[in-house]
Amino acid sequence: MTGTKPNDLPPGSAGGPDPADIRKRSVVLSGHRTSISIENAFWSLLAMIAARRGVSANRLIAEVDRQRSGNLSSAVRLFVLREVAAADPAAVQATCDSEK
Repeated sequence: MTGTKPNDLPPGSAGGPDPADIRKRSVVLSGHRTSISIENAFWSLLAMIAARRGVSANRLIAEVDRQRSGNLSSAVRLFVLREVAAADPAAVQATCDSEK
C-alpha cells in the first residue's frame, strides 16, 4: 500500500479529506500488484488496526484477501467493521440503534 503523506490530515478534520470520499490505493497480493478503492474513513481505520497489530496495512489486506470469497474492497470494509465492533461493541450497538 502506498504510504500516507506526512501532511495528510485525518479524515473529518478541518481541511482534511472527506471520510466518505473513495480513495484508490495500490497493494501487492501474492506478488501481484492490484488496487482497491474504499472510503477514506476505512483507510484510516485500517491503518489504525495495522498499527495496533504492529503490521503494515498491506499485510492486513493480504490476510483479508486469503480469506475472502467476494470483492476485495467489500471484504476489507467488512474486516474493518468486524474489528471496530470487536473493539467497542457498545459504540457499534449505539450507532445501529440511532439509525432506527
